[in-house]
Amino acid sequence: EVQLQASGGGFVQPGRSVRLSCAASGFAFSETHMNWVRQVPGKGIEFVAEISKEGKIRNYVGSAKGRFTVSRDNAKNTLYLQMHSLKPEDAAVYTCNFLITTTTSTTYYGGQGTLVTVSS
Repeated sequence: EVQLQASGGGFVQPGRSVRLSCAASGFAFSETHMNWVRQVPGKGIEFVAEISKEGKIRNYVGSAKGRFTVSRDNAKNTLYLQMHSLKPEDAAVYTCNFLITTTTSTTYYGGQGTLVTVSS
């Protein structure tokens, strides 16, 4: 069974930092391209960052560039998102996920998110 459990969220003041973790199990994590997404209650899901299976390729949503860093530890089956200089608009539920795409279908795997609240 695929399990993705995000943690590390909480209440953070603007300008501060927080590191999120996503513990993965039930699939070949080291062979899987991973994503971080976020969602504000009542709004759509926004892509935040992605990282290739070996960590050589990383991409970010424009608002996160220069402030967020996605990384992974394949030995620990864990994905990370280091967030600096947090802004109120970064407040959201952050979730890690991955997609398995074949010639005929795309399957989404997501897990339990972690809430980040940014407020003074």
